[in-house]
Amino acid sequence: MRGARRSGLLALGGIALAAVLAVIGHLEVNDDLSPWSLTVSDFAVSDRGGVIDTAMAVLAVASAVLLPALRRAGAGRAAVALLVAWSAGLLAAAVVPTNEPGLPMDTAAYVHRYASVLSFLALPVAGWLLARRLGAAPAGWLRAWTVASLLLATAMIWSAYPGDRALIGLAERLLILAETALLTTLALTVARTRAALTPARGA
Repeated sequence: MRGARRSGLLALGGIALAAVLAVIGHLEVNDDLSPWSLTVSDFAVSDRGGVIDTAMAVLAVASAVLLPALRRAGAGRAAVALLVAWSAGLLAAAVVPTNEPGLPMDTAAYVHRYASVLSFLALPVAGWLLARRLGAAPAGWLRAWTVASLLLATAMIWSAYPGDRALIGLAERLLILAETALLTTLALTVARTRAALTPARGA
């Protein structure tokens, strides 16, 4: 139980650090970049290897810290695999850059895009699966953030294709906030050892 609590607290610290770094990264970029029409990746590529990329890597590591505790607590293989996909996709997006705004996409930009898509979709599905093993209060929050994440992911996909990127930056940032809240709920649950995951019926 102490190990689970430590994992939860380490994950919470990593999430908080990633949030601070992301805010700093937005404050330091060129004033010509708009957070409403440009994605976080567009901001990151203007400062390659800077604090936004670091924030993404820190968040990936913070998520991975939860995996052993969740596995020991009886989390299903599908949920664990999806959390691994979230962490791996986030780390890949941090390491592999997208292209500068307005330039044609190259191979690295496509890798970055689909790694990001994998992460954005994997985490809420993992959250929904894990909610079945939580107490009523944390499960309710986890499901709420899952639904919000999927709705915002749908809005972002619409903006990226038929929507001609209208307010894509806003949609993505709201999606990131929802998924960070989902991850924070999960980390808090792990940190509160008395509210640990419980085996599903029939398991």
